[in-house]
Amino acid sequence: MYYVGFDLGSSSVKVAIVSIANGKSIGVVQEPETEMSMLALKNGWAEQKPEEWWQHCCNAVAKIKKKFNISSEQIKGIGISYQMHGLVLVDAAGRPLRKSIIWCDSRAVEIGN
Repeated sequence: MYYVGFDLGSSSVKVAIVSIANGKSIGVVQEPETEMSMLALKNGWAEQKPEEWWQHCCNAVAKIKKKFNISSEQIKGIGISYQMHGLVLVDAAGRPLRKSIIWCDSRAVEIGN
């Protein structure tokens, strides 16, 4: 049985698979393999599309399951950490209304404080 951990960063999503029995790391994958794009219209601004984070998470899980021959039934828990992601505005159906303002963006400093 395994635990899957997600680390959502501004450049990529890293996914680790860990054995529940002994806590040892089985392996790690990164998605995408190159850096994610970021919109920075002005100095001190930074935005990304939450839909891209989700797609990279899904791709990374598929990649790690295939690479280490692990089935969905063997995954008993997940965890997530994130580095700089913050303000995501969604509609009533949970769909993002715009790109997310990430915390390194000066517009989000006051909210963070």
